[in-house]
Amino acid sequence: MRRILIIGGFALLTAVALLYPFRAEFKDVAYDKLTEGMFVPVDDDSFDPGPVIGSLFPGVRATWRGRELNLINEFAGPNGTVFIATRSAQWCPYCMRQMIQLQENKPGFDAAGIGMVAMTYDEPALQQEFIDKHGIEYPILHDDNTLSFTTLGILNEEHAPGDTAYGIPHPGMIVINPEGEVVGKLFLEAYSVRVDSAAALAFAKQTLGLD
Repeated sequence: MRRILIIGGFALLTAVALLYPFRAEFKDVAYDKLTEGMFVPVDDDSFDPGPVIGSLFPGVRATWRGRELNLINEFAGPNGTVFIATRSAQWCPYCMRQMIQLQENKPGFDAAGIGMVAMTYDEPALQQEFIDKHGIEYPILHDDNTLSFTTLGILNEEHAPGDTAYGIPHPGMIVINPEGEVVGKLFLEAYSVRVDSAAALAFAKQTLGLD
């Protein structure tokens, strides 16, 4: 019996060793399966955190490329900005899928003169791994000590200090006009559902008066 257990254990370790180099591929396949059907064409629920429509977008407390930022003006397009609050570029498959899709649709935002800037609670080094892997060209800021998400009124308070997920926001988008006013928001209560980036672009253009 002991001999059988030893052989079985050795076989399991061997299988793990053989599959280990492919762990990233298995993870990507699992994430793709998990995020099937996550995109919707409209924000059709009543969940509405964040700054009030018509108010000025507040300052941030963020880090980007080693610099501390208090404003996002440098990322604005001539016709406005879309600010994307998302949970994690490391462990949230819905967030990663959304940010990848936004990159795929970035030419449409550029053509409309709309800047894009995202923010997560991840440490900058982890953000950079995601950026490098997926060729993300729009800036992803690091929220310093939850100050930005708290100021914006979108900090997810289900997680307490000390929790691994403490500091994540309710994921969503905020549309800001060239004068710095909030003119539109897209927030869905279910973290596993996001508005499709093409629909988000159409929404941004409409709220910015570009259609």
